[in-house]
Amino acid sequence: MLDGRRTVFNQFDYSRVRRQMSWGGRCFLRMVPGALAAVCLLAALPGWAQYSGQVTKKSKDQPELRAISVLEWTGDVANPKACRLVPVTVLDAGELQDGGIYLARPEPLAIAGEVEYELQQNGKPMGLFDIRNTGQEQGSWVAYGAWKQLEAPKPKPSMDEVARSKIVDEDDDRPVLHRKKHADDAPAQGGSAGAGSSAPAPAPDSDRPTLHKKDSSDSATAPANDPDRPTIKKSKKKQPEDVGHVDSLPGVSDPDRPRLKRGKSTGNGLDILPSLLGLPPDMQQAVAVSDAKTRSEHQWTYSWSNPADEAKMKASLEEMARSALGLASPPTPPTPAPKRTGARKTAKPAPAPEPPSPAPLMDEQFRVFELSYGSGATLVLSAHTDAPAARQKFVTLVAQPDLYGNVLLLVKSVTDAAHLDETPRMRLVDAVDALADNRGELLFELRGVTQRQFALYRVLRGQAEKLFVTGGGEFGSESRN
Repeated sequence: MLDGRRTVFNQFDYSRVRRQMSWGGRCFLRMVPGALAAVCLLAALPGWAQYSGQVTKKSKDQPELRAISVLEWTGDVANPKACRLVPVTVLDAGELQDGGIYLARPEPLAIAGEVEYELQQNGKPMGLFDIRNTGQEQGSWVAYGAWKQLEAPKPKPSMDEVARSKIVDEDDDRPVLHRKKHADDAPAQGGSAGAGSSAPAPAPDSDRPTLHKKDSSDSATAPANDPDRPTIKKSKKKQPEDVGHVDSLPGVSDPDRPRLKRGKSTGNGLDILPSLLGLPPDMQQAVAVSDAKTRSEHQWTYSWSNPADEAKMKASLEEMARSALGLASPPTPPTPAPKRTGARKTAKPAPAPEPPSPAPLMDEQFRVFELSYGSGATLVLSAHTDAPAARQKFVTLVAQPDLYGNVLLLVKSVTDAAHLDETPRMRLVDAVDALADNRGELLFELRGVTQRQFALYRVLRGQAEKLFVTGGGEFGSESRN
């Protein structure tokens, strides 16, 4: 993460908030103040006698508040046209909370005013997002703000520059104070003269400024009418009295004079107006993280030892995707029989037919992650069929290579445009460290026709576990192999 500006969650007392939100806290706050003091005094006396334990201090390694959101925008990354921030989760005391409703007053904590997020792409920072105002779209909280570019890091000085900076030049240009010498000054004899020295005093220097004590006679000799002498004159103009008056508005002819009118304000008082509405087809998404701690950068890119393995894995996943979408390649036509040109001439073999091209996968996205240091590859493929929007089918696959170099399928989600509200389409956003444990989770958007949610998956030891789903409920399901 970045510097101390990211400590946006420390501006609240969350221990007090949790006490007030608990049932015991609500009953405690309803008491009369006099009875409240008496109950507290009586409860405290036996508490000191019975308590024999030790209060444990908070561990430094305990995760602090960490919010995960999704930034959605249209246009170029360097100059987005419109954008908004959708809260996903808040990690508090090691537990994932729904970022869209957690500690809402009225806006949720994850999108409170002046919260700053770091935008990440594959774990690499790509910008900052400062929240200015919030609102609701289709019953869900979103935030609007300003997208800022990261500051370019300062280049490190070279070894030669460091070596030159350590060299001390004795004949430098450092200023030195010297006492002015005059031609008529007596030479020094035996060092500085003491108190009883009989050395003659130097003759007065005409160029040296001398301080004189003001004498009463100076004022008499001073010229009375010196044109260059500054004087303070008292104004003879009579100052206006500070008296308030009221003019009637119909008689005012100044068009620029402000006037108060009764009615509603023409502005909404928002710093940033809502600019991105709905789900446009060219909308892009990125992970946004806001953390109270400064954490080291962790990228999720997997490096293949053999580039041919990546092509092999991708081809295997594409075949699985076509099979799930019902796009099995047509069988290869049989080879025709050779034609005979004569009794004595040898028959020429017929050319083998070209294999049919596989069915196309539209909007195919294939990404490979290393979700923890030294772990294997995690593959994610998403695509849909080449058909009109009302008849499209969608597929998303999550897999890992097994010990024999084959593809081990972990999650398979298949749906069509007619059943999106029953089985939503899984759209990969990115990998993100949601639990602050230096391990990445896969963040998916579950998009239906009239609703959507976000889900976090943890891939570990050949299994994919769904950690969290926003919205308090879950619609749709995926098949596991």
